[in-house]
Amino acid sequence: MRWPWQAKPSSEQLVLSWHNGELAYVLASAPVDGVMALRQAGVIAQTGDNPDQAARPLLELGFKGLDTTLMLSVDQYQLLQIDTPNVPPEELRSAARYQVRDMLQTHVDDVTIDVMRVGDGRQQGSGHSFVVAAPNAEVARVTALAQAIDAQLSVIDIQETAQRNLQNTLAQHDGVLDRANAALVLVEGQQAVLTISLNEELFYTRRFDVPEGFLTAVWGQGVLAAPPEVDGFTPVQEYVPQHGGGDISLDSVFLAESAAPPNAATAPQSSVTTPNDDDDKAQRLVLEVQRSLDVWDRTWSSLPLNRVRVFAGPRSAELASWLTLQLGQTVTAVDIMPVFTGLEALAAADLARCFPLLGVLLRSDALA
Repeated sequence: MRWPWQAKPSSEQLVLSWHNGELAYVLASAPVDGVMALRQAGVIAQTGDNPDQAARPLLELGFKGLDTTLMLSVDQYQLLQIDTPNVPPEELRSAARYQVRDMLQTHVDDVTIDVMRVGDGRQQGSGHSFVVAAPNAEVARVTALAQAIDAQLSVIDIQETAQRNLQNTLAQHDGVLDRANAALVLVEGQQAVLTISLNEELFYTRRFDVPEGFLTAVWGQGVLAAPPEVDGFTPVQEYVPQHGGGDISLDSVFLAESAAPPNAATAPQSSVTTPNDDDDKAQRLVLEVQRSLDVWDRTWSSLPLNRVRVFAGPRSAELASWLTLQLGQTVTAVDIMPVFTGLEALAAADLARCFPLLGVLLRSDALA
């Protein structure tokens, strides 16, 4: 099975994500003048992996037979980066499968592979590709859920491209589609996802763990210790490109000694003490974000960031202001009001959990 593929337009679109005991959904009507109306969104607690059992609450909500997109959560697949194989387009997936076979967490015959270009192809040395590798068992499981509700399955998508779609739509609204922009999405209990896009394409992405309790912590008021300087390009576990194409790190392990945090004996002292665990969590998050932005600056130096947006549920604006202070550059909260209506009818907790799904609704083929 290949994703994504084109589907017929529908008056309503349903997006589902099913993983780790949660079934998240958003339902929206077709766009009018570029604005979509959210009808419903929510999270249903699930036990077990039975698609028929998982489908029951969806059928009770009236979701039978709808045009549906499935979005895989970040821990349901690997996203790798490779040198683009020099083969005809029809052989690209096969060549990519061979190239990533030693990077996979499972046997190469047990995964579904798809390939997409890194960036827009206009930059020198940008001949790299992202490879999405999802276990066949995961693909079969979520597909069985769609079949159980008689869904018109249009797409199996991933979070990074969904996030890119939202970035593109907001950048187009602001008239800066051709400028690099970053989005950082934090959802409790999930890895943070950072994406950088321009010209409607994904150029860079990275995931890292959000310290447990960070989104409910009291963040320090002072400026935290500056992150250690990154000496050159930061190698990562999954792939180290020969030219700056960004890094993919699924478990946030920085293998290069120069990129590792200094040990306690040599660590620079902060001008503001951080006596509690909340400040330690905050320090770790700032470190991850700053390193990611440093890698972008070093590997895509000709494409400076125009803006950085952040989503952290009800605390988005607070986190944006705090990161502006810590990073020394302007960070703003993601504002989806220009893109979606009906937000006021959604519970804040539901919107926070379902936020990663919203970008799927903004796929260019879905809007056609």
